[in-house]
Amino acid sequence: MLPQLLLLAAVTLAAPRYDAGSPVLRDLWVNPVQGSDSNDGATRATALRTLGAAWNRIPSETVLTEGVRIQLTAGLYPRTSIPNYFESRWGTAAAPIVIQSADGPRTAHIEGDFNIYDARYLYLIGLDMKPVPAGDVVHCELCDHFLIRDCALDGGERSAQETLKVNQSQYVYVEGSTIHGAYDNAIDFVAVQYGHISGNRIYDAQDWCAYTKGGSAYLRVESNDISQCGTGGFTAGQGTGFQYMTPPWLHYEAYDVKVVNNYIHDTEGAGLGVNGGYNILFAHNTMERVGTRSHMLEIVYGGRSCDGEGGEPDRVRCQQYLDLGGWGNTLIADGNNGTPIPNRNIFVYNNVFANPAGVIASQHVSIADDFPNVQIRGNVFINGPADQPVGVEDETLLRAENAINGSAPVRTYAIPDFGWGDAPSPPLAPVGNLSNAGIARGVPGRYVATKRRAAGS
Repeated sequence: MLPQLLLLAAVTLAAPRYDAGSPVLRDLWVNPVQGSDSNDGATRATALRTLGAAWNRIPSETVLTEGVRIQLTAGLYPRTSIPNYFESRWGTAAAPIVIQSADGPRTAHIEGDFNIYDARYLYLIGLDMKPVPAGDVVHCELCDHFLIRDCALDGGERSAQETLKVNQSQYVYVEGSTIHGAYDNAIDFVAVQYGHISGNRIYDAQDWCAYTKGGSAYLRVESNDISQCGTGGFTAGQGTGFQYMTPPWLHYEAYDVKVVNNYIHDTEGAGLGVNGGYNILFAHNTMERVGTRSHMLEIVYGGRSCDGEGGEPDRVRCQQYLDLGGWGNTLIADGNNGTPIPNRNIFVYNNVFANPAGVIASQHVSIADDFPNVQIRGNVFINGPADQPVGVEDETLLRAENAINGSAPVRTYAIPDFGWGDAPSPPLAPVGNLSNAGIARGVPGRYVATKRRAAGS
């Protein structure tokens, strides 16, 4: 009952939404049954037949002055109708590229994957995406202003390596979608700066449900339902091939990631983790049935390797990034010679970690070292008997500032702001959002709210 009682004081907060403005768009219609690729696609009556034909009507490597909206009518879009590669289409804020389900959310059923490269201001709206055969659903590389909203991304029975993979990109927004079915991660961000992951249901992956790593920065992860994963729920950081990072974010695995008001449940590993993070906030999240093979919360080293074999051209960047002042090495990775990436300024405030009777993590937390400025305050840990191991050598402060199996009264703490004066340099990453003001326990998006009502019964 404790998580439910804490929610009584919650305020109503809307999950973050990307503001696309009100651009004027030229429609291209696609009907997979009655359309023809010899049509002009200008109206529903003169629709094209394939998404590939519509995509090819958008000029390549040209900054658009007129926005384009590809209207997919209800129906099935087989893999053969999907472009093999969505490449080098350059929308703008005033003239974006929109691919949307025209007849209501998720009525356009996509049977191919979207492999996207060098796209700007590309928005996917209301698509139902389930590749045949099952596998990775969306991959976006070198993308700028990329939005996924109200979509379903289905990788099958853990057939995808990553259901959604985004790398070396900026301004990425994932909202109100279901994303699942990976043998690694449902969401994998590598070197992604600016954006959010909000109001989604993210589940059914063998590794982490989601992580943001490789110098990912300035991200908000809020109001998601995260569940049914192996290694854990969400982690800021992890381990990355040095050559896949982007300057100047060459030190920590994750910078300025705020993880707020998520419902995380039924994970074998930790509900939340930091693996090589700087200025990371976990606040007002609720976790149930987490850490059943290990611990409920982890703050441990990330890793950095120079991936691949000797002579591969990408590996030259490892030395280049070392010369710039980044953390890593040029060794051929063997699984044991990576560079450990520490943590600094990790704030874990006012979360609930609650395992019901019969569900026990072997310890509450795992903290690998005496990292600078790790603050764990105002959290509730319910896990096993009163003498269940906490996971740190000196438990005094942790027990005093957190309610651990009834060790202290339940109370919340004001969350302090971050600083940036101890960020490593060179190269110096741009200052993130230092303010943690106004972050409160909220009633989050539709997926989380539904799950929480069920959990409170």
